[in-house]
Amino acid sequence: MTFVSLFSPTDGVSAVLGFALDGLAMRQRTIADNLANVDTPGFRASYVDFEGVLSAAVSAGDQAPALLAQATPVTGATLTPVGPDGNNVDLRKETLAAMQSQFQYQLVARAVSDRADLVRTAAGAV
Repeated sequence: MTFVSLFSPTDGVSAVLGFALDGLAMRQRTIADNLANVDTPGFRASYVDFEGVLSAAVSAGDQAPALLAQATPVTGATLTPVGPDGNNVDLRKETLAAMQSQFQYQLVARAVSDRADLVRTAAGAV
């Protein structure tokens, strides 16, 4: 599931906000999977990093929408030490990451909502 631009495919702000929402949603699903497998022998926790791609796209300025349209977040196995059962899920780390990701998602979702309100207000004033 991906964010649908509220405005225009060439709107850089919408592209950035959409990519951030998609990356955070992917991170939340990954953390949930990690937490669900905290007691599964041999399970290796994963992570999602979208901030590097997002930063590079923002640095590209006007090219951001095109770059983000083709970009995907980076995923991989965490480097958390493996326990005796072969599992490396750190419950405290994952719980903290889940809370942080939830707050970040709420913040970006609020930015999307505020931006839509601003556009509606501007369109009504014309």
